[in-house]
Amino acid sequence: MRTTLAIALMCVFVLPTAAEDTVSIQVEPQVIVLGITQDGGYPQAGCRKDCCQPAWDDPGRRRHVSCIAIVDPKTNQRWIIDATPDFREQLRMLDETAPTQAQPGLDGILLTHAHIGHYAGLVHLGREVMGTKAVPVYAMPRMRHFLENYGPWDQLIRLNNIEVRPIEDGVPIALNDRITVTPFLVPHRDEYTETVGYRIDGPTRSVIYISDIDKWDRWDTSIIEVISGVSAAYLDATFYMEGEIPGRSMADIPHPFIEESMKLFDGLPDAEKAKVRFIHFNHTNPVLDPESDARRHVTDAGYRVAEELETFHL
Repeated sequence: MRTTLAIALMCVFVLPTAAEDTVSIQVEPQVIVLGITQDGGYPQAGCRKDCCQPAWDDPGRRRHVSCIAIVDPKTNQRWIIDATPDFREQLRMLDETAPTQAQPGLDGILLTHAHIGHYAGLVHLGREVMGTKAVPVYAMPRMRHFLENYGPWDQLIRLNNIEVRPIEDGVPIALNDRITVTPFLVPHRDEYTETVGYRIDGPTRSVIYISDIDKWDRWDTSIIEVISGVSAAYLDATFYMEGEIPGRSMADIPHPFIEESMKLFDGLPDAEKAKVRFIHFNHTNPVLDPESDARRHVTDAGYRVAEELETFHL
């Protein structure tokens, strides 16, 4: 797998020039961020602590579970990576940001793994809600087996609400003539299925999306090399630092801390740091507060914090 991904990362992508016509940018494929938090969202159910109180008090501070859309305005096509518990709101966000007359307006859903924040939204495609017809759902082998053999997901298949399409580690998928996505395995808590990230390649630029991964040193691929081979990198930043969840061993949920990632990336040139867009924040993560010292520390160091509805042209 390391060799496969390394070969993919050798591709060179040309950044748009300053003279590029604005109209041409408008029709280029794009990634749109529809959510930035960990599986439970923000605020999180049952949380009465200071971290979530601002979002309980002010609905404008609430954030959805991590999800990105891939949109091609030229062909009027739309895909999403993961179907989250916030699927209803995120589909509406997509309708308002990149409208289409097609129903249900999704040309496919690419799944990363079977933790609740990443596939539970598929229930909205069933007969109790949308009653969709053969929406393509791209899934790795264990994820496909999970959907085909356990309810209520198997009912979605039997009723032809979804059509499961197999994908493989390191094998590119042409979504259309202008967009290719490539799944790649990453280490994570794979109780039910494997876990993948995605590389998204457009006509001139590329994006990497890794919402969930264990510590970077548990992966047999260098994240530094991954960043160097793309135009933007949306990376797992579930927690800011050790000790963020008092009374609970964080070794049981071994995501890379933002502090660890920043230390690992410290030697990168400024242009490489600027590619990094941290995402998938736990409700305890202080960077969710735009006025926090943690947020300033991240941005002052040259990195970015993903925001809902931000757009990156491909």
